[in-house]
Amino acid sequence: MTEFRSFRASAVVVRHADWGEADRLLTLYTREQGMVKALAKGARKITSRKAGHLQPFTHITVQLAKGRDLLIVTQAETVDAFLPLHDNLIKTGYAAYIVELLYRFSYEEEGGNPSLFKLLVDTLGRIEKEDEAWLSVRYYEMRLLDIVGFRPQLFECANCGREILPEDQFFSFATGGVICPQCGQGLPNLAKISMETLKYLRHFQRSSYRDASRAHPSPEVQKEAEALMQGYFTYLLERELNTPGFIKRIKS
Repeated sequence: MTEFRSFRASAVVVRHADWGEADRLLTLYTREQGMVKALAKGARKITSRKAGHLQPFTHITVQLAKGRDLLIVTQAETVDAFLPLHDNLIKTGYAAYIVELLYRFSYEEEGGNPSLFKLLVDTLGRIEKEDEAWLSVRYYEMRLLDIVGFRPQLFECANCGREILPEDQFFSFATGGVICPQCGQGLPNLAKISMETLKYLRHFQRSSYRDASRAHPSPEVQKEAEALMQGYFTYLLERELNTPGFIKRIKS
């Protein structure tokens, strides 16, 4: 991280935790510095003017000063509070999911990534406004994988390199791509992927959100695509994410 005594940043509040008697420890994803931890002194006091700006998922402009061990929040202003995300448990779950994914794929002091920051803010806005978040969340997953360097190979067989034909295929988490039926007969640990599901994932990978949002996949395709993406993330992160189970429990 570049050395600054104090700097201004655009940020989204990713997490917060109580710290000491009255402070709050924040995890922020900033456009300028990436993932950082910062201390908001006195944020838990009833009289605190900062507290309202530091709720999870809030898009803020923040002034951060370099403390002895941690960055210190000296000022914070809300750009967008995304209030409906807090009023609807399913929307809360999806917002928590996209933030958890970002958190798992980010490291402190790796520097800012304006594309990832924009994707995060745009997706929070889409979840806030849209009745059904399935599409915006799948689109976010595909774009996130692109940005962090794990773009799945969906047009050629990840094993033999031949072009994928219009038929049901396999997907390999280990090689990060589609495996043709010929190669799929002899390889272990493959998931099945229907041509219909593959068609939508390809569409999300190469389209703008405006074009992608015209898609109307069937419930079966939605279920298959979601399970496939969860499997791929579990493989890449070597652990299951916490939020999908929370979303499932709310929905049931």
